[in-house]
Parts: sequence; structure tokens; C-alpha cells
Amino acid sequence: MELASVLAAARRRAHRDADEQIDTAHLLHSLLETDPAVRAAFDGGPQVARVLGYLVQRSIGYGLRWQGTVEDSGAVPVLREDPVAGWSPAAVAAMNHALARAARRGDPRAAGLDLLAALAADPSCRAVEVLGRAGVDARSLAGRLSGAGRLG
Repeated sequence: MELASVLAAARRRAHRDADEQIDTAHLLHSLLETDPAVRAAFDGGPQVARVLGYLVQRSIGYGLRWQGTVEDSGAVPVLREDPVAGWSPAAVAAMNHALARAARRGDPRAAGLDLLAALAADPSCRAVEVLGRAGVDARSLAGRLSGAGRLG
């Protein structure tokens, strides 16, 4: 699965939601919609449906408190100048972590599961907040996905 389509969908979602930056919840939403391997990493269809339900609610009230704020999980220092225009610092950190995970297995490109593992491993990001509200144990998910950087 090519991450380019996930990133394009996250960018469209952020724009449609009038968010200034792509954040980790946008990335999670796009991953779940486009990557069957990511959906399979969860404990069944009902869990995926609950996560998607929270993500859909984001634009109709749940995520309104996030609008106009920068997602900063503390994973990277927040700089005055945006190091990656249009991306939250936590989303940049997740992408870097996904690329590093792919490199450890000798792959020059990150896959959806690499990005999911990176998102689940950051306890302070918005994606983990959504997972928790949907009843997903992000720490357990990250542990299952961390298996020596392997996919699957």
C-alpha cells in the first residue's frame, strides 16, 4: 500500500475540516479508510467502526476544540517557523518514525502499518486520544506492531 494516497487523503480531510495542519487524527482516519492491512491490525470490525465513528464526529463537534491549535505531543520541539508546512509536529514525528521503522527492515518506503505503529506509539498524540475514546488500547496495539520492525 502506497502512503502517498493516505497523505493526499489526510491533506484533503484537513482542508475540508478547515484545519490549518494535518494532524495524527487525519493520518489515522486516512489509514483506516484506505489500507486493509491497517484495518486488519485491529481486534475486528466493530473496533474499526468505533474508531471511524469518533473520527467522523471530529468535524461535527468532538474535534472542534482542536481547531486553531497545533498538535504537539512533545515528540519534537515546536519551532516558530513550521519545519514542514501544513503538518503538526506530532504528524511529522510519526512520519519520521514510520520511515525509520521501514528502514530497519531494509525498505526505503514506509507502509501503512509503519505509520499506524508510529501513531500508536505516541501516547500524547490526537490519534491515540481517538483510539482510547474508541476503546482501543494504543499501547497494546503499538506492542503488537513493534515486533522487530516487521510488517504484520
